[in-house]
Amino acid sequence: MKIESIRAIPGVSGFFFDDQRAIKAGAETDGFSYHGNPVTPGFERIREAGESLMVEVKLTDGTVVTGDCCAVQYSGVGGRDPLFRASEYRPTVEGPVADALVGRDAATFADNATIIETLAPDSNNGDRLHTAIRYGVSQALLAAAARARQTTRFDVLATVLGTDPATEPIPVFGQSGDARRVNAEKMLIKGVPVLPHGLFNSLETVGADGQRLVSYLNWLSERTAELGPDGYAPRFHVDVYGTLGDLFGDPYDRAAVTDYFRDLAEAAAPYPLQIEGPMDAAGRSAQIHAMAELRDGLADAGVPVDIVADEWCNTFDDVRAFVDAGAADVVQVKTPDLGGIQRSGAAVTYCEGTDTRAYLGGTCNETVTSARACAHVALATDAAQVLAKPGMGFDEGFMVVTNEMRRALARQHGAVSTTEQQT
Repeated sequence: MKIESIRAIPGVSGFFFDDQRAIKAGAETDGFSYHGNPVTPGFERIREAGESLMVEVKLTDGTVVTGDCCAVQYSGVGGRDPLFRASEYRPTVEGPVADALVGRDAATFADNATIIETLAPDSNNGDRLHTAIRYGVSQALLAAAARARQTTRFDVLATVLGTDPATEPIPVFGQSGDARRVNAEKMLIKGVPVLPHGLFNSLETVGADGQRLVSYLNWLSERTAELGPDGYAPRFHVDVYGTLGDLFGDPYDRAAVTDYFRDLAEAAAPYPLQIEGPMDAAGRSAQIHAMAELRDGLADAGVPVDIVADEWCNTFDDVRAFVDAGAADVVQVKTPDLGGIQRSGAAVTYCEGTDTRAYLGGTCNETVTSARACAHVALATDAAQVLAKPGMGFDEGFMVVTNEMRRALARQHGAVSTTEQQT
């Protein structure tokens, strides 16, 4: 079975593009928008509608498989690719990308995905295709290979990566958005394994002295006991977007910092806690140094809080650098930032045999199509946790990712019809 044609259609994504630099610099909210001017190149406003580029690959048996090109909410910062405009990149997908892939064997996913990773650069993004293009096209290529081989997408990817795939759904991590309490309560009622993200993206939300975050974790712990199902033992995961670095500054192994993290752990108790993006340093090397310093300081002080790498941990090489340096207990594999979806799988597997766990993440600003594809990556690699996406409403993303994993496992372990396999 061969690839017959490829086309791209501009679409919308599950959330928004936000200028993180402007927000962290104190941009005032205006309802759901922000006052002020953008800071990051490419933005016309601080908050803009998210975009996607839908890729359709038609196979010679008449089947059409899909993938969605999309980029993270906070694009253009922390070493990430610039803001993604669907109409700007549509000619790249229907031109050079299609030219390179049409006529190729749909079953050879690894070879086809490598072509996209090494394709000559477009005029807007330096020496390679934008990560969003590689991300979306590779999703469609994975679906094409699964169709051609009459199997599941995670089975194809596990074969490529040489992994033993999961036999049970991966723990799902729910994200609350700004509705930190209402959405967290939804998660507790549904027994979500990892929660609530929290979106603590400014000193205002964390508190001038950090105490708003402490109070929130104390509330979350109390509500977990009140609302969670019997036997419920979740893990708390809060993203602070570098704000604790702004609050304390370096060095991060000093008592003032570790004592504060102890307060966080005590507020979250008896539930384990992991803090994502504690600081946002000036570049990857500086971020690795700061994260490792904090991790060592917490270990020496006996503070049971895990730290999660996000800022400056975007590419496969970045993930490898953080893991090799022992700079994090958990690394987020931020799927749109790695390019081809197979690279996200490789990044997860790189954590095997280390003391760093892999969180298959991404962004609220994705689509149902990309979220379903990532569920297969999580299963293929047996990741530690996987993000509920797209959107910030929680319920929808949790449903999409959870149901896709359950559906895929049922297909893999039971009789699979031709109609089921092509979706």
